[in-house]
Order: sequence, then structure tokens, then C-alpha cells
Amino acid sequence: MGLMRRFAKDNRGVAAVEFALIAPVMVLLYCGLVELSEAIIADSRTSHAASAVGDLVAQTSAVTASEVDDIFAIGATIMAPYPIATLKMRVTSVTANASGTPLVDWSRGYNGLVALGAGSTVALPMTLTAGSSVVMSESQYQYTSVIKYILPNALTYNEKFYLTPRQSTQVTCTGC
Repeated sequence: MGLMRRFAKDNRGVAAVEFALIAPVMVLLYCGLVELSEAIIADSRTSHAASAVGDLVAQTSAVTASEVDDIFAIGATIMAPYPIATLKMRVTSVTANASGTPLVDWSRGYNGLVALGAGSTVALPMTLTAGSSVVMSESQYQYTSVIKYILPNALTYNEKFYLTPRQSTQVTCTGC
């Protein structure tokens, strides 16, 4: 009986047992926060890449296909240190015809995002007046977590920006 009382009063290992119960939950919480933070940063960089590509094209009155490819390289650099194998981008110049229908003037794609056909109709979230133009920049990125514990499947981010040409009414592209 005395041995049982002594065992019940002994609390030397309580902290170790509590730590053993709480540690896995804390490690799981930490790993989950790291994964979610990385996913949010990847989404932000995808958005920034689309914005920067569109902005650089909209700042000029005319570009060439090789200049657009260089601008895509800048967009890919924005994604660092994330891998760019799944980064896809497209930049398109859209002008409204006489009836206000937005039509593609030219389009150029990067890494598998196919360019839109010249003269094809594009759905825009805004209405354009006849003769007005916008530069539409798109990016897609498939983020795969390194840890894959909380986010076992890849997340796909899609971003789209519409920018008004700054130096002319329409940006032209040679070779696009």
C-alpha cells in the first residue's frame, strides 16, 4: 500500500509525458503554417509576374516577339526561388472594333500557354469603346509543396491583369 502511495505522489516524469503528448501537435502545426505561408507567397509572385509582364508591354508603343520573350524571362525571374517549370504566361493586345467587340490584335504565349488567334473575340470584365485597346496579361502557376503533408496536392494559381497602353492607343507587336 505504501508503494502505491509513493507512486501516486511521484510527479518527476509529468513534464516529459506532457511534452511527448503535445510535441507532435506542435510540429504538425508548425509544418502546416510553413506550407501555407509558402503557398501564399507563390500566389503573390504569380500575381506579380503577370502584373509586371503586362506593365512592361503596356509601357511601350511597339514590341517585337523577341522583346516579349525577354519580358517573359523577367516574369520567370520574379518567381525565384520557386521552380519555373510549371509557370505559364501569355500577353495579348485587345482592341475594340467599331461595334465595341473586343478582338485580339496579337498574342504571345510562354511555356505552353497558347497564344490567342488574331481576330478572335475575347471576354473582358469591362466594356471598351470603339478603337480603345488594352493589354491583357495572364499567368498560371502550379505550386507543389515541398513537405506535402498539409497540402499533398498541387495548387494552381491563375492571374489576369488588364492594362491600358501608356504611350499610344494600341501596342503593336512585330512577329507575334
